[in-house]
Amino acid sequence: MPASKQPFSALVVIYTHPSTSSGQAQDMKVLLLERADHPGYWQSVTGSRDGNETLRETAIREVMEETGLDATRFDLTDWKQQNVYEIYPQWRHRYAPGVTHNTEHVFGLQLPEAIPVQISPREHLGYQWLPWREAADKVFSPSNREAILELPERKGKANPS
Repeated sequence: MPASKQPFSALVVIYTHPSTSSGQAQDMKVLLLERADHPGYWQSVTGSRDGNETLRETAIREVMEETGLDATRFDLTDWKQQNVYEIYPQWRHRYAPGVTHNTEHVFGLQLPEAIPVQISPREHLGYQWLPWREAADKVFSPSNREAILELPERKGKANPS
């Protein structure tokens, strides 16, 4: 029997830098992945911590596993944001008995442009690069939606004009 999942996870919002010609947030694209176990459920990269790895290591590993991208080659930022949420009943069997909540740590991964990714067919059916507002509307997770909607504000803090 596999070990129980830890109730600590990383959510990694992968997005593009606004075009240099406009620098406008509306030009940002966000990568979404469609879950294989729930077709129609779109999300950013997410996954539970393994062993004693740091949450940054979790984020890097999950990005590699789910997209084939080496997050260390791009701008990976810990947003210092945590979301505690109830684990959906259909997924609780993956955790130790009695575990009902997960603490999600949010990261952003900025790429220079939308690039092809190599998804894991075991985990995902497909991927899309979408304008950030459209991506926020498409994801099923409220915390994922909130993280995407914060992108323009976070970009402003990182690169003030």
